[in-house]
Amino acid sequence: MIVVMKVGSPEQEIQRIEAELQEWGLTPEKIIGKHKVVMGLVGETASLDPMQLKEISPWIENVLRVEKPYKKTSLEYRNGEHSNVTVSTPSGDVTFGQKHPVVIISGPCSVENEEMIVETAKAVKAAGASFLRGGAYKPRTSPYSFQGHGESALELLAAARDASGLGIITEVMDTADVDKVSEVADIVQVGARNMQNFPLLKKIGAQDKPVFLKRGMSATIDDWLMAAEYILAAGNSNVILCERGIRTFDRKYVRNTIDLAVIPVLRSLTHLPIAIDPSHGTGVASYVLPMAKAAIAAGTDSLMIEVHPNPAKALSDGPQSLTFDAFNHLMGELSVVGNAVGRWWKPRVTI
Repeated sequence: MIVVMKVGSPEQEIQRIEAELQEWGLTPEKIIGKHKVVMGLVGETASLDPMQLKEISPWIENVLRVEKPYKKTSLEYRNGEHSNVTVSTPSGDVTFGQKHPVVIISGPCSVENEEMIVETAKAVKAAGASFLRGGAYKPRTSPYSFQGHGESALELLAAARDASGLGIITEVMDTADVDKVSEVADIVQVGARNMQNFPLLKKIGAQDKPVFLKRGMSATIDDWLMAAEYILAAGNSNVILCERGIRTFDRKYVRNTIDLAVIPVLRSLTHLPIAIDPSHGTGVASYVLPMAKAAIAAGTDSLMIEVHPNPAKALSDGPQSLTFDAFNHLMGELSVVGNAVGRWWKPRVTI
């Protein structure tokens, strides 16, 4: 349930209500919106009468029951207000959210060596990216494929951050690695194959770094939002949802089917920011630009794009990776669409 306070409610009265609700065995979580304060009630609320709750104080405007199975993730929980996720990077704070510029995350699928990752970081930063993505640990379909360098690659990501000023986003696959990945990453990624790894979601939810939650390749939207609920329920509200393509029947032409309809659907269901990964979504480098432009036009808050200095020699996902020149060209074209919809950080129309 959520308790909506009237505009101008005194802080002393809000604190009194919180204390009384705690006596009822509930945990009120205060959410400060643009115009109003809302309290989300965590606990056994099924038997509570909203009218009885409303009588606690004349400053309570409304009491609403959240009907969806995902409570904290739902748009209702924030009384219809979409949330932002702000991340501190060496170059300053970057905000993911509906009213902010589109955040660009780019870099290679996996960290191969220091020279390669530092070179890539500098190149994508110059083109306008805010975050460097790179896999230290790589979940692969085949056990014989390159699995990443593991912990040593985290040190290389830290070196790339120092050299470029970019924030770092990298994937964690195991609960045992959450702490050491969190020490380096500015955003912790949960990959598609781990979207329903519930022990991992709980462990990540208990740490304070923002989480980038990719949709599972066969997951419904409700599955995805319930996975996010695990993270929020564990205490971490800074979650970004990333659509990376789902598995359908026509894999002859594309690696996955990128579901851009999730953007308006998620806007109506959840307050969390939304990202699109057109690289994994298509698996084909030449398809990344049109899908990235479409995603911005549809209202995405962020794009994750794979970039490699030499895609033909990449140890993983070379066919979907852009060269530095192709990425620079892409950023020029994206700026045209981004400026048109008011979601770009500066004019840039050189194509």
